[in-house]
Amino acid sequence: MSTLVTFHAHPDDEAIATGGTMAKAAAEGHRVVLVVATRGELGEVPEDLASTESLSERRTRETVEAARILGVHRVEFLGYKDSGMVGTPDNESPDCFWQADVEEAAARLAAILTEEDADVLVAYDDNGGYGHPDHIQVHRVGVRAAELVGTPKVYEATMDRDYVGALFQRAEELGLTPPEDVGDVEQFGVPASRITTRVDVTAFLQAKRAAMAAHSSQIAETSFFLDMEPEAFSAVWGQECYIRRGAAPGTAETSLLGGAEG
Repeated sequence: MSTLVTFHAHPDDEAIATGGTMAKAAAEGHRVVLVVATRGELGEVPEDLASTESLSERRTRETVEAARILGVHRVEFLGYKDSGMVGTPDNESPDCFWQADVEEAAARLAAILTEEDADVLVAYDDNGGYGHPDHIQVHRVGVRAAELVGTPKVYEATMDRDYVGALFQRAEELGLTPPEDVGDVEQFGVPASRITTRVDVTAFLQAKRAAMAAHSSQIAETSFFLDMEPEAFSAVWGQECYIRRGAAPGTAETSLLGGAEG
């Protein structure tokens, strides 16, 4: 069996981007480790947040519960602060992840990769999926950490831009209401031609959905992420896409831990 380490920017990113892959790997007997760069201090503050609890504490608890649902064996936080978006004061804070020294942050992650003797590391694509500074930093730090310790396989979690565009074209048919602030689809993920690995996670959608719902401070049951019929949920979330670094042109895998190639 292998050890899969997934590296994410904020609580809830793991459930959204790689939850099905993590649940599948755990169910197949692999060791699954989740590392999160920040505790999501700049997320939405829910109305039910207790006066005795900070948002970061709430989101930490949600992450632990989501990880339990997905079968994750270990959860670690790298200790950086949420960076917010470019142009905001938080993004300039010396303690935020975006401002972190890449070598220093990579050393923190590399220590975990070494402890776990990781076979596979998942980070994000070079634009962080959609351009968030912390997501871009996950790419930079993850790639460097894998270089430091020689992790055998590194995958970049991403989105199939062409598929997302086609989904939005079918939104009415599927009963989907895309978020108003969804922005330009051309900023999402990468073209289909760049994707090397597509993991079918339809058999694990119940766990993925439950893990997303565990992040209730950020993902409401009435949100676009969850408020859809089963057919639409499967169409939106049933496939998780990756780019394997160093893969030969034409690579077509179905697993991060050993699968079909073409």
